[in-house]
Amino acid sequence: MFGTLLRFYRERAGLSQESLGAKIGFSKSQVAMVERGERPPRGDFTPLADAALGAGGALTAAAEELTFSRVASWFEPFAEEEAKARARYEYESNVMPGLLQIEEHARAVFSGACPPLDDDEIEGLIAGRLARQAMLTRKPAPDISFVLELSALLRPIGGRQVHRAQLQRVLEVAELRHVHIQVMSPQRETHGGLSGSFVLLETDDRHRLAYLEVQNCNFLVSEQAHLGTLFARYGIVRTQALGPEESRKLIEQAAERL
Repeated sequence: MFGTLLRFYRERAGLSQESLGAKIGFSKSQVAMVERGERPPRGDFTPLADAALGAGGALTAAAEELTFSRVASWFEPFAEEEAKARARYEYESNVMPGLLQIEEHARAVFSGACPPLDDDEIEGLIAGRLARQAMLTRKPAPDISFVLELSALLRPIGGRQVHRAQLQRVLEVAELRHVHIQVMSPQRETHGGLSGSFVLLETDDRHRLAYLEVQNCNFLVSEQAHLGTLFARYGIVRTQALGPEESRKLIEQAAERL
C-alpha cells in the first residue's frame, strides 16, 4: 500500500521513476522496487520523496505504519504456515537447511547471492532466517525431520571455523527429542529423492503443503494428488537414509576432521 501511495503522488506530480530518483538521490530501480513493495524505503527516502512530490506528510505518516517481513517476499506464504505447523519434513541435496543454519553460515550464503544483495537486505534476511528457528524450540513441539545429502553437510561455507561451528549446531539440534536428522549414505547408488530437494508441512489445521524451490523459482504445492506423491516419496527417502545414530556419528567425524 505504501508503494501504491508513492506511485499515486509520483504520477500526480508528472514524474517518472527515474526523475523522482534523481530528485531525491536514489536510483530508478530503487524507486521501482519500493513502488512494487519489493524493498522498504530506507534512509531519508520517505521524507525526501514526500517533499519532492508535495505529498503534505502523507508518505511520512504512511511510513510510520510500515512493518517489514524479514523473509524473502516469495517465501512469506510458506513461512506463515511453517511458524504454526504441526510437522515439518525436509530432504535437502545441496545446502544446509535454513532452520539449521548459524548466523555466520547464513551471512556467507546471502553474501554470495546472485544478483548481489545490499548490506541491509542481507542483515534483514539473516534476521528472518534466525527468527524462523524458533520453530525448533516452540511449544507444543512440532515433529521435525531432515534427510540431508552428505554434500550439503560437507560444503565449507564461510570457511573452516564457521563450518565446524555449523556442524556442531546440527549435532545440538539432533539432540532435541522431536527433531530427527538423517544423512543419506554416499554409498547408496540411487534413492527416492534424486529429483530434487523439497519441504513438507502438516499445518495446524491438519492440511498438507509442500514447498519446492530451484534457482529462485519456487512453488507452494497444495493439490492433494501431488502432495500424496511427495509425502510418500519422503517416507521412502527416510527409510533409505542412514539411521539417526549412524548419521550423528558421520557428522561428528566430519566435525573432528576440521
